Amino acid sequence: MGQVAEDVEKWAADVIFGRVRGLGAALTRVLFRGLSHVYGWIVRVRLKAYRQQWKEQIQLGTMVISVGNLTVGGTGKTPVVELLARTLHKRGRRVAILSRGYKSRKLDEPQQWGDLGPTECEALPKIVSDGSGVQLESIYAGDEPYMLAKNLEGVGVVVDKDRVNGGRFAVRELEADTLVLDDGLQYLALDHEYDLVLVDQNAPFGTQDGALLPRGTLREPARNLCRASHIMITKCQGPTDEGLLSHLRSYNPTAEIMQATHAPQYLEQVFGVERRPLEHLQDKYVAAISGIAVPESFENLLQTLGAQVEFHRTFTDHHPFTQREIDRFMTRCIERDIELIVTTEKDAVRFPHPRELDVDICFLRIEVEIIEGEGAWDRFIEHIVEPRERKASDWAEDRLIMNPIGS
Repeated sequence: MGQVAEDVEKWAADVIFGRVRGLGAALTRVLFRGLSHVYGWIVRVRLKAYRQQWKEQIQLGTMVISVGNLTVGGTGKTPVVELLARTLHKRGRRVAILSRGYKSRKLDEPQQWGDLGPTECEALPKIVSDGSGVQLESIYAGDEPYMLAKNLEGVGVVVDKDRVNGGRFAVRELEADTLVLDDGLQYLALDHEYDLVLVDQNAPFGTQDGALLPRGTLREPARNLCRASHIMITKCQGPTDEGLLSHLRSYNPTAEIMQATHAPQYLEQVFGVERRPLEHLQDKYVAAISGIAVPESFENLLQTLGAQVEFHRTFTDHHPFTQREIDRFMTRCIERDIELIVTTEKDAVRFPHPRELDVDICFLRIEVEIIEGEGAWDRFIEHIVEPRERKASDWAEDRLIMNPIGS
């Protein structure tokens, strides 16, 4: 059943992006167009419910920073969340990341925490890291929370679909004074003091026609960018053209805008500890394998770094690799005399060990680098770390006046 659902998901994505043709695909696009109007109405009603305070926004009495986007996947949130959390931790904040753990498996039995009894432990969120190290396998944590926990010493990582519950745990038990809400723009049950919204330079509003789900990849209309306190244009290949900047400012004239690139750093063995410089890819016959939202960007990056990409096996985002899939892929690589297999860091945490490791497997380490707007980034960090004497409720009220929820 899982494979059928994944096949349907992949086919739907191909329909949305126009990769498949024919009468069936055309009729599906018409259906999706109609459903996107229904979806848009639901989004407006939901936002109005929070704006009119028909639905309550919870305040936890501590700083909450959301990192999110308007589109489904592909903007590179995880490296930005990592950079933000690491920077705040170095500046003395006690940071915890709140994630929903997309496509993570339910725990077989509750984690134990302190002196809490079995019933109390059942109500706990998943504790991927308490700041001292990884506490859960990636299959239970989710690949992105696991990766963040692995890379961020001293930062808590908590997974719960109810991120209010996760936040309460982080504040009470981990003594967090700063919560980073991963993929949080649409999560309105918890009040955010800052909303850092990411916009992909290459596809700022998803598909070319800027349609809402399910016809396009927008989660909400582009005009809702007005809710951002800060905007980061990601995956920049160079300075952003003035046309896009003007477009963004038309939706939000007050948010500070930063520009960043997701820069490759090095290769690291998936089943080892050796790191290799990027030059190791030069003129290598490479096979790529990935389960990410925009696999084309990964393949293009490898080619830019000098790799000869012989083939690229792609799966749906967050795909749980099976032993059979990896073994078959390895066999194909051997038959084609592939010199190196390369995957993404996010995919590497879900990689089962091949029965025979005949071709070395590495992941490409990516980090965010600010290329324009470093001053805006520094001010953003300073606003978070500077001491406050005002109550959280006062800040929330000011934010609502300056940056109202709604479309």
